[in-house]
Amino acid sequence: MVFEGYAPHKVPVIVEVYTDNHQKTAPEMRFLFKAGVLGHAGSNKFLFDHVGIVEAHHPDTATDIEAAAIEAGADDVEALTHNQNDDIPEGRAGARFVTARTAVHAVSVWLAQHGWSVVTSELGYRAKSFPELDDATRAEVGEFLQALEDHDDVQRVWAAVK
Repeated sequence: MVFEGYAPHKVPVIVEVYTDNHQKTAPEMRFLFKAGVLGHAGSNKFLFDHVGIVEAHHPDTATDIEAAAIEAGADDVEALTHNQNDDIPEGRAGARFVTARTAVHAVSVWLAQHGWSVVTSELGYRAKSFPELDDATRAEVGEFLQALEDHDDVQRVWAAVK
């Protein structure tokens, strides 16, 4: 099941849920969304791009991640550090490669063949824009998102938060 809605302060959210009991999970999601707004199917998916995401790290910290992204066929790349992602070991070059949905496997294979250790290779959502949040509102949104992620049936939460 996929739930769409808004966290507090109008932050768009998509929640992917894997459950064998829709009768139990749907009311629980409605309860969790009391702090925000639960939308209907398609209510905010247009605010996200459905993309492929590959996270990987390379032992050579001097490696050119932009060149690797181009050669692998990724559309975009973002450098990651150990502080941003615990799956990236300290002293390694980490990156999140954004691809077309059909190119996830090809990018993962290319990276693995060229010395990268692929950590994650999946389809996901990437926000097109991000609402302005101050520290207090960011904390409130963070608590809301954490409550969603803590639910047993929630597989992934995608939100327009930097």
